[in-house]
Amino acid sequence: MTDTLKGPASYFPSIEKKYGRSIAEWKDLIRTSPLTKHMELVGWLKTERGLGHGHANALVAHTLTKGERG
Repeated sequence: MTDTLKGPASYFPSIEKKYGRSIAEWKDLIRTSPLTKHMELVGWLKTERGLGHGHANALVAHTLTKGERG
């Protein structure tokens, strides 16, 4: 039986495939950003890194929820 990803993490395989960076790299970018608010980070990923809204939102939500913010 295969474990399926749930919640924001369910987007991770398609994010890696579409944008060519690992999830760890994206999380590092989020953690090192001077921005701190969820929607600021989402907007930054969309405008500066070219991510779609859903992908940016999933990365930020997962990073902030897991307490991974620097």
